[in-house]
Amino acid sequence: MKTPLKILIFLLRITLGWVMLYAGVTKIIDPEWTAAGFLKGAKTFPDLYAWFASPVNITWVNFLNEWGLTFLGVSLILGVFVRYSSPLGALLMMLYYFANLEFPYPNPHSYLVDEHIIYALVFLFFAVIKAGKFYGFDNRFYR
Repeated sequence: MKTPLKILIFLLRITLGWVMLYAGVTKIIDPEWTAAGFLKGAKTFPDLYAWFASPVNITWVNFLNEWGLTFLGVSLILGVFVRYSSPLGALLMMLYYFANLEFPYPNPHSYLVDEHIIYALVFLFFAVIKAGKFYGFDNRFYR
């Protein structure tokens, strides 16, 4: 693969990693943050999201959301285990997407596709091309 393409994949991986890391860390350091309000407002699959938001489940849902985003960001930034973290990132983005979806408008400024779909596709792209090997630590693990 040509060097300019490797650099672009690296930059895309780093920037998406920063978005995920920042989203996770800001949730961790905010003691008032909870996913309950977001989940209770779900328009698609409301019973599933209400189950996630139930008092029995919200603690582990919050934990997985906060730390999942944080570790996903670290994985992308360092380029380590990207092949494994990326499909989980895509799944997380689809869960966010369907919670907000009021078909066919995922938000007031889009039709069918919003940023969560784009992120999910980029995560899947990263998994397929093993993006962690482009200036990341995955090269050390898969030799």
